Amino acid sequence: MSGRTEELSSESPAPLTTVREIILENFMSYEYARIPLRGGLNLIIGPNGAGKSSVLLAISVAFGQAYTERSRKLSDLIRRGKDIARVSLIFDNSAKQGRRPIPYSKSDTFMLSRYLRRDGSYWFEADYKEIDKSEVVRLLKEFGINPDNLLIIMHQGMIEELGAVTPQERLRMVEEAVGFAEYRQRIVQAEEELGGLIGEESSLLQLIDNANQALEYWKQIYDRYQEKKKLIEHVALLNKELLWSTEAKLTKSLQSVEAKIASKLRVLEDLKSQQAEASSDADQTHQTLLDKQVELRKFYYALIRAESEKAKDESTRAAYKAVKEDLAGLAKTLDEVLAGVSEKQAKRAREYVGYISGKGVAGEADAERRKVDLEREVSSLQPEISKTEELIRKAMDTYLGFRVKSEVLSYRVKVTESDLRDLERDAREARAEMEKIAPALADAGARVETSRQPYEVSEELKLASAHVQKMQDVPDEAEKIYNDYSGNVDELKVKLAKLQENKKAMLAELESRKSVWRAAMERLVESADPAYQAVLAAADASGFIKFEEGGDIEDAGIALYVGFRGGSPTTLDPFTQSGGERSVALMAFLLSLQGRIVSPLRAMDEFDIHMDPRNREAMFKMILAQMKQRAASQYIVITPSILTVFDRSAHVITVQSVHGSTEVKELK
Repeated sequence: MSGRTEELSSESPAPLTTVREIILENFMSYEYARIPLRGGLNLIIGPNGAGKSSVLLAISVAFGQAYTERSRKLSDLIRRGKDIARVSLIFDNSAKQGRRPIPYSKSDTFMLSRYLRRDGSYWFEADYKEIDKSEVVRLLKEFGINPDNLLIIMHQGMIEELGAVTPQERLRMVEEAVGFAEYRQRIVQAEEELGGLIGEESSLLQLIDNANQALEYWKQIYDRYQEKKKLIEHVALLNKELLWSTEAKLTKSLQSVEAKIASKLRVLEDLKSQQAEASSDADQTHQTLLDKQVELRKFYYALIRAESEKAKDESTRAAYKAVKEDLAGLAKTLDEVLAGVSEKQAKRAREYVGYISGKGVAGEADAERRKVDLEREVSSLQPEISKTEELIRKAMDTYLGFRVKSEVLSYRVKVTESDLRDLERDAREARAEMEKIAPALADAGARVETSRQPYEVSEELKLASAHVQKMQDVPDEAEKIYNDYSGNVDELKVKLAKLQENKKAMLAELESRKSVWRAAMERLVESADPAYQAVLAAADASGFIKFEEGGDIEDAGIALYVGFRGGSPTTLDPFTQSGGERSVALMAFLLSLQGRIVSPLRAMDEFDIHMDPRNREAMFKMILAQMKQRAASQYIVITPSILTVFDRSAHVITVQSVHGSTEVKELK
């Protein structure tokens, strides 16, 4: 295809093809017609209303257009009274340079058909095989044919539409027509990819920002988790320390208790020995006391006997004295008493009194002697009694001392035994506590040396446990979550760095593609501008084509400048120039591009409708000149005008209406 550049594709272009024939059946005013076409220029002429424009419309319908300038429904294109219409295009598919234009068809011709039904349905066929519309679009795209591009197919009245397009729309039409659409597509693709990268970058930045915020939050949680972890470890260490401190205290306490027990046992043994000795001494002293008490009783018995004897003697002596006194008195009165009795009785009475008096004196003398003896005995007993009493008192004191000592020692034995029982209970309790903590000690591992008491460790443990309790809201998976977020942030940063590298590369690629596109468009304008000016000069006009580059590819456009009858060129727009002037400028632009348009088929309908005869003939001369230079391309020009300029290289077809049906004739 002409107009392709090496920057677009390294693949060789497909061979050009042309439409050999158009077959119309029940299409608009055509009941059945076969319209032969040739390469180069095909002129379709005939009066208005004869069906000339229907030929170009049929080509567009066969190419897949769903909307036409004459009807909004394809069913309206079906000939009145018919239910189905057909449009078929027969392409030249003969091999050129060893390749067929449509490689999957092995025939020298290829027929593309479209069928329309009154109910609005339609379908496509390729060589009588139904195909999908996408296949038609793909086939046309391979040849650079877009029936919607006004630079390729321009229906009746569309010259005005072409004049009303913006420079930006005009540029896109040109790009597609000359095969540069891929440049734009590549730039748009790059911009989309760049936009995607920018969007992804923005998303990544947002994700990183969100992740950093989450990471900062979880960093605080993680720091608290680390603090909690240290506290838990400290609590565990304190628990071990408490265990070993308790073990040390219990061991020390047990050792102290056992030492006290041993000491108490020695004391108890000594106390029992002393108590036994004191008890023995008390018994001995008690026996001595009893003996002395017996001895004292004997002395008292002897004293009592002596005192009793002494009292008896005193009584006897008193009786003797009374008798003596009575006898003395009796002796004084005896004579008076005896005066009346015989001598004998008196003698006997005196003898008896004398006897009694003698007995009394003798008895008194014996009583006196016994008194002395008894007093001597009493005197000798009293020191012995005093001595014995003193000995008894001393023995009693000694006995009481030994008894008190024995009782005290007995009490001390009981106290010591009670202390021993308490100590043994303490020892049992300590051993029980040791046995109780033995499994925990086994699990605790190596001994933790500590000089602190359990209560000191316990107080610190309570404080540390309280701090741990305050951190119950810190989840155990905080470290994993923090590491996950940290890893995610790192991954996102790596992705961002890679994305920014790709973005930088894509920016460079985009600039490169824009540079290639810009250079291609500038070369295109530079190559088309002389032809544009030459065509305008033939119509007594001047002007130029300008490539207007905007800040973005969507802002870039192609502006046409034109001036007539010596006037300065101004921008072509729907308001400055007349309809004929716009048609001349637009035809000049179209003709300037013919050497670069890649589509093998180009068609225009009544482009000259607003032109005066002079400009119409000038344009036809230029068209004929262009067609001679490009015989490989196929042009279809439809006009109702009677041309005075003909060339035998043009293929002329006449169209006329006969009895309501259009007939076609080929001028040889």
